[in-house]
Order: sequence, then structure tokens, then C-alpha cells
Amino acid sequence: MHACKDPLIRKFLLLALLALLFSDHARAQVMVDVSKITCDQFATYKIANPEYIAIWLNGYYHGTQGNMTVDITALHAHAAKVEEYCLMKPEIPLIQAVKSVLGISIGP
Repeated sequence: MHACKDPLIRKFLLLALLALLFSDHARAQVMVDVSKITCDQFATYKIANPEYIAIWLNGYYHGTQGNMTVDITALHAHAAKVEEYCLMKPEIPLIQAVKSVLGISIGP
């Protein structure tokens, strides 16, 4: 293999290697306690995309009921209702909003 003798190219290659090593490609895993998410955090994307959280909540609720089906249309409609409610009452816990808006028993 041919070694690079130009110091400028060597510096560039070293910097490129360091940039690759310290880049932000490997993100840390984040754990979220859904029971502690506030409406503000949900509706303003402070935790994650609200759709992701709504999908998780939907799966959790239906799993506790032994229901393995997903009604995508209802999921989107319910998520939109909860998000709208949360924008009006940002201080309450998300679980409480879900219970109030959808009238279902979920979480603690």
C-alpha cells in the first residue's frame, strides 16, 4: 500500500477520520416514562413526534384489552383530539387527557 507523503493531505485525512469518530451518528437510547408526559410535552413535540406516542398508547391500551387490531383512521382521529385538548390544557398529564378525551381507562 502506498503511504501518503503530502502533509496537507495527511492532515485532511486525519481530520476526516476524527470527524467520523466523533460524529453524532450513534445516538443515545432515551427512555421515557409515559405516565409522566405532560400535555405540553406531547402537543409541542418536546418528547417525540406525538404520533409515535399515540401509536404506543394505542398499542398499550389495546394490548391490555387483548385486542390485536389497529383502526388507523380512529388512531389518527383520537390522536388529533387528544393533541387539541392538550394544547388547551398543557399542564395536565397526557394520561389524564387521554382518559378525559377518549373516556378510556389507561395507565396509572
